[in-house]
Amino acid sequence: MNVSQADPATLAQQQNASKPEFPLDMWYVAALSKELTDKPIGRTLLNQSVVLFRTPDGQVAALENRCCHRDLPLSYGTVEESGIRCGYHGLLFDGEGKCLEVPGQDKVPRKAFVSAYSVKEQDSLVWIWFGSEENSKPSCEPPRYEVHTDERYVFDGGVFYYEAPYQLIHDNLLDLSHLGYVHLRTIGGNAKVHMGAEMKVEGEGDSVRVVRHMRNSTPPPTYTMAYPFEDKVDRWQEIEFHPSHLRIWTGAVNANTESLDSPDRGGFHMRGFHAITPETAESSHYFWTVASNPATNKDEINKIVTEQSEMTFEEDKVVIEAQYQNMKRFADRPMVDIHVDVGPNRARRIIKRMCAGDSHAAQ
Repeated sequence: MNVSQADPATLAQQQNASKPEFPLDMWYVAALSKELTDKPIGRTLLNQSVVLFRTPDGQVAALENRCCHRDLPLSYGTVEESGIRCGYHGLLFDGEGKCLEVPGQDKVPRKAFVSAYSVKEQDSLVWIWFGSEENSKPSCEPPRYEVHTDERYVFDGGVFYYEAPYQLIHDNLLDLSHLGYVHLRTIGGNAKVHMGAEMKVEGEGDSVRVVRHMRNSTPPPTYTMAYPFEDKVDRWQEIEFHPSHLRIWTGAVNANTESLDSPDRGGFHMRGFHAITPETAESSHYFWTVASNPATNKDEINKIVTEQSEMTFEEDKVVIEAQYQNMKRFADRPMVDIHVDVGPNRARRIIKRMCAGDSHAAQ
C-alpha cells in the first residue's frame, strides 16, 4: 500500500513519527561554565551523547561522545592542549572533531573524525546548538543573561538530574503557587496567600510571562535572613518562559512603600536562571543559578541563599519525580486544570507548536 492509499490513522502515525520530540533549531544550555575544568564531561542532550571539554587555553568544545576507532566514549579520555585524547588507544581529536594523531603510526586515516557541535560560552553558561538538519549551523546567537555580569548581584548555582520529562519542570516553575506547600523552610510562606495571589498571564511569540503579587504578606525565612525588612512585605514573582530556559525574578519590599510595577523597585531581589535541557523523553538536566542583592555580608549571604535554593530545588525534584511515576501508574486517569495552570498550559502549547515545525523565533 503506498502513502496515497494509507488510511487516516496510518497517515497520522507517519506524520507524528516525523515530528521531533523536542524543539530544534535553537540553543540549549549544556553546562555551567564552572563545570568545565580539566576533565571532560559526558552528557546525553536531546537523545544525543555529547562530550564537553575545555582546552588549556580556555576554549570550550563539544563532540559526539565516541571515538571513531572502537567507540569508547571520549568522556573517558583526557584533555590536552590540542584537544581530547581517547582513553583506549590514544587517538587525539581537536575541538572540530578532526583526528590529529594516531599513536604508533604516521598517517591519520582520512575517515578518522567525529561530529562536532556548535557551542558558545557567555554569561557563565555554555550553550549548544541543536539543528533540525545534520551539521546545521546556528541561525542566531544564544540568549544573553546579563544578571551574571551585573555588579548589583552575587550569584552561584548548580545542576540537577531529573528522572522526569522536562515539561513537568516547566510546569512547576511557571506555577509558583506551590511554594506555600512545598517550600515552607525557605521561600514559602502562607499557602492561602500564594494560592490567592494576584496573577496576570501574558504571551508573545514563543514566550510566556506570569506576574504574581502578594501584598502585605509575611516574608519567608530566606528573605528575612538576607534583608532587614521591618514587618509585612509586598512580594512579587515574575516568571518569563522561553523554550530553552526560564527567568524568574522574585523579591519583596516593605509593605506599602513602593510600586511593584516599577522596574527600579528596591528591597530584596532573587533572580533565578533555570535552563531545562531534555536528556530523553523521560529524563532531564536542570541547570540553575540564583542571584541576589544582600544588604550586607554579600559573600556569606550568597552562600546561604545558594544553599537554601538548592534545598528548595531538591524539594521540587522529589515532588516532580513522584508526580511522574504516578502519572505513569494512573496513565488512564484524566487530570483536572485549576486557575494556576494558565501559564503552564500556554507553555505546553508553544512546545507542541514548535515540535510541529511552527516557531515564531529561535531561542
